[in-house]
Parts: sequence; structure tokens; C-alpha cells
Amino acid sequence: MADAQEFQDRLLSLGLARVSEAAALASAKLVGRGDEKAADQAAVNAMRDQLNLLDIKGVVVIGEGERDEAPMLFIGEEVGTGQGPAVDIALDPLEGTTLTAKDMPNALTVIAMAPRGTLLHAPDVYMEKLAIGPGYAPDTVTLEMSPAERVSALAKAKGCKPEEITVCVLERPRHDEMIAELRSTGAAIRLITDGDVAGVIHCAEAEITGIDMYMGSGGAPEGVLAASALKCMGGQMYGKLLFRNDDERGRAAKAGINDLDRIYTRDEMVTADVIFAATGVTSGSILAGIKSEPGWFTTETLLMRSKTGSVRRMTYRSPVK
Repeated sequence: MADAQEFQDRLLSLGLARVSEAAALASAKLVGRGDEKAADQAAVNAMRDQLNLLDIKGVVVIGEGERDEAPMLFIGEEVGTGQGPAVDIALDPLEGTTLTAKDMPNALTVIAMAPRGTLLHAPDVYMEKLAIGPGYAPDTVTLEMSPAERVSALAKAKGCKPEEITVCVLERPRHDEMIAELRSTGAAIRLITDGDVAGVIHCAEAEITGIDMYMGSGGAPEGVLAASALKCMGGQMYGKLLFRNDDERGRAAKAGINDLDRIYTRDEMVTADVIFAATGVTSGSILAGIKSEPGWFTTETLLMRSKTGSVRRMTYRSPVK
């Protein structure tokens, strides 16, 4: 593992924003065009090209898949110029390919960077996730609690009624029972069709988004990206890997994970300072989407550093190429 002091997060942060912006701009012409694969590939190509301009010894630990599944930005791929600090990179070149293809809200390009060996190498399996925003005592809610107990505990900590709590949940049949239990408490539910990195980020800005808590199962790689964002913005997150078969358990072993029942906290998924960037592709409750006007594209990017807790929102105007 690289010495954390070598990680020049302040110097690298603007470069990371450029990586995120490039991926978003590459997918701009494919918003609403119905072609998920083309939109994703455009974002992948642009993100990889920009990463290779950075003075880093980067390794993709959360990426597009294994080497035989993804030709670029696959897990284990080395990126950067080979000069500078050794870093882990977690990325989703286009979180919400379906959202992009259908021009639906909250499609993002997402990337995080941290010192080598400090991001959880989560295999491509499901993860049970639970997240709340900043300002609460540790373990205010836990994965061991039932969904109803979590609502009650958070309402008590917030000083409100359960009916005033809003929970964000990915709309999937596997969540039907959990949704029914949540509704029995009187809590409101914000259902999302895709994009659970954005779903978790919602919790960190509850006063803006109206979301108090995120729960449910989704991709483990996205869980690490979400934990990176919360480490910058503040908030608590727990994740437990879920395995459906021996193949998925084998993926965990390949990633060096032996305790299959472990519950990870935010700081166990991201063990050192991290920088995080996300750029809006389609407009949502976190970021404005790409704005097109004659001759120009305009993007909005969220750029954050956990070391300082800084959160920047930046607009970038780029000529159409």
C-alpha cells in the first residue's frame, strides 16, 4: 500500500473532475436515444482517455467488470501516466445507462480515487445497504434492525414522527416485503428505478433532497462508490455482501474476501482519505443534467474531498465537437 502522504488529493481533485466531465459530455448526444450500450461505451472511452492523462499509478478496483467481460476500465486495469502516487480507482462511467437512454432523472458519471489498497475490492455481487446522513450518533440505525425499527430509531434521533421520515428504495420485486413494512410505519418512500449511488448521496443532503435514509440491496461496486461520497459529505453507511451461488462466493475469494458474513461500515469500505467526482448527465435532485445550446454543452459537477470535507459544485461550458 502506498504511503497515504503521497496522495496529493488537492492537486488531483480538479483532474478527477475533468475525468467525470469528459465521460458525461461523451454521452450527451445519446441522452434519450434509446441505446444504453452506445451511451455507456462513449462514457467508458472518454473516462479512460482522461484518466490516462493524470500523473498517477492507478489501478481500477471497481470498474466495468473482469478483464474477459470488459475491454476497458476492467478490474485490475492500470491507468494514468505511471508517474505520481499509487492509487485505487472506483468508477461507474455512466451510472444509469437506462436513465440516459430514456432521458430519465439522476443519470451520473461517477469516480472516486484513494491511496493504493484503501478501497474495498467489492466483487460484482449484491450488497445489502443502509445509509443515513450526518449529524447522528454512531449506530443510530443498523443492518441488524428490521426496516420498521430503523424508521423508529431514526425518527427518535431526529426528533420527529415516523410519518416525517422518507426512505429511498430501489424499485425491485425483491424489495416488496421491505416496502410494505416501511409503509406500515407511516414513513414515505421515494422509489427509484436505477442509480443507487445517487440514492445514497440523497441522504447526505436531506434538507435539499427530502431523503432521510436509504436501504435495500443493489450492486456491491456501487456501494463502495456511495461510501466514498458519504466519507466526503458525512453520514453513516453499512454494507453486507450477498451471495446467491458458488460462483459469486468464488468472486469474493478472488477479491481477497474470506468473511462472507461481515458487515462493513463506511470507513471499512473506504479506509483512507478519498476524492469523489460526479457529473450530471440527466437532471435530478443532486445535479443538473447536461444542458445543450447552439454550439455549447454545459455540465454541473460535484467535486468532494474527505480530508477537508470540501464540497464544490462546478459548471463547465464546452464547445460542441
